[in-house]
Amino acid sequence: MTRPGGTWQNWGRSARVRPQSVEFPASADAVQRSVKAAITRGRRIKAVGAGHSFTGIAIAPDVLLDLTDLSGLMSIDHERRRVTLRAGTRLHQIPGILARHGLAMQNLGDIDRQTIAGAISTGTHGTGAAFGGISTQIVGATLVTGTGDILRVSDTENADLLPAVALGLGALGILVDVTVQCVPAFVLEATERPEPLADVLDTLDDRVASTDHFEYYWFPHTDVALTKSNTRLPESAVRKPLPTVGKWVDETLLANGVYRAVCAVGAQVPGVVPPFSRLAVKLTGNRDYTDRSNRVFTQSRTVRFREMEYALPAAAVRPAFDEMRALIRARGWRISFPVEVRFAAADDRWLSTAYDRDSGYIAVHRYWREDPTEYFTAVEQIMLEHGGRPHWGKMHTLDADLLRERYPRFDDFVALRDRLDPRRAFQNTYLERVLGA
Repeated sequence: MTRPGGTWQNWGRSARVRPQSVEFPASADAVQRSVKAAITRGRRIKAVGAGHSFTGIAIAPDVLLDLTDLSGLMSIDHERRRVTLRAGTRLHQIPGILARHGLAMQNLGDIDRQTIAGAISTGTHGTGAAFGGISTQIVGATLVTGTGDILRVSDTENADLLPAVALGLGALGILVDVTVQCVPAFVLEATERPEPLADVLDTLDDRVASTDHFEYYWFPHTDVALTKSNTRLPESAVRKPLPTVGKWVDETLLANGVYRAVCAVGAQVPGVVPPFSRLAVKLTGNRDYTDRSNRVFTQSRTVRFREMEYALPAAAVRPAFDEMRALIRARGWRISFPVEVRFAAADDRWLSTAYDRDSGYIAVHRYWREDPTEYFTAVEQIMLEHGGRPHWGKMHTLDADLLRERYPRFDDFVALRDRLDPRRAFQNTYLERVLGA
């Protein structure tokens, strides 16, 4: 969001910038004009969406393009179940667009405030051992490159570039539209339970393999895991949505309202955190419901936080998680936010955290008014020792030299960046760190 006075800051309040100018393009031509003008003047230019990345990946030092007006459906291919969306379309807007055509996105993450361009460019993902991140659903895209040209990629045009462009970090150009491979609309049968953490860990492989979409949350200072198991059903299945009042109590009153107050108090009086966490796992996470896929995948998150997430080889999740638990206990930290564990299938996107390996994700969070540095730095070392790759849109400390070791196609991506953006029109401090100058 851009505040009065011209300062842009992200949702997590971990990055901000005062750009020289802010523009609101509403078409591909307008984006192209802005890029060409920036190149001529020697300025750097970046597009921003919802600002839900916790890193500085969207920082626009000179020209900021706000894609709010570049939104909505462009076209639909009913036969192949594909839709082309303008890049600034928010994820929460897409289900309504698709429902009118009997379609849905194959998988979603648990937050839907991001733009489709921002989500794929940073590697946003959901959970499910048979499903890739959102970028794997992209079968085409149009972008304005750092030479001011329009580049189109699809399975029939510049197809060799799709695995790079579909998860491009904003380094290859400014996306103006994307084509999404959809699936027939479906519903999800959700089962959420508080369960003994030891039992969940001992049966983790079976749960992940036997459930369409499995994840769990662990509140530090407890021995309970809040499990979420979602089973895919045809659209014709009977829906049993959450009762309105019960959903409001769980997701608005407890998960956001009361929780926000506790986090604020815990930042000043850490001793309140452990007893609240033990109470939280008793009051929440025990429900069954069946509803449209997007209503089950996504949650409302209004308590502001900062996050670090690492992707590990799936087999490394248990040992890394155990080491992290031991670390929190040994350091005596009081952590009010839960740890989230999810899973995804291997894919072919060059800079995907799941590139060429089935992956598990461990995400750690801290309330936005607390300094996450000590906690995140120590957890990061554990993740790195287990072959971790950091989420591009979440906090981490790695640079190009370290990332090159973790991505087999890293140099191929950098070479493509050099070709499409030879003047570094889309460069910023974050991209310089993770891709090199």
